Amino acid sequence: MPDVPTLSVLPRVHRGQTAEALAHLEKIVVDGLRHGVFDCSIACKGQLVIRAGKRHKFTIREDELPR
Repeated sequence: MPDVPTLSVLPRVHRGQTAEALAHLEKIVVDGLRHGVFDCSIACKGQLVIRAGKRHKFTIREDELPR
């Protein structure tokens, strides 16, 4: 399998916890593609919760949200 680029092709316009959460999601997907299988769920009730083996929580402030 060809190497997966380590740099995102998406422009980074987000900051703080939003940027951290998106980078984490990108890592989960890329790692899953390398391994050939993965399971991930995302929920948002006051906090963004990403479950992929472990549970990762992100509290994103309103001023960090894209408009």
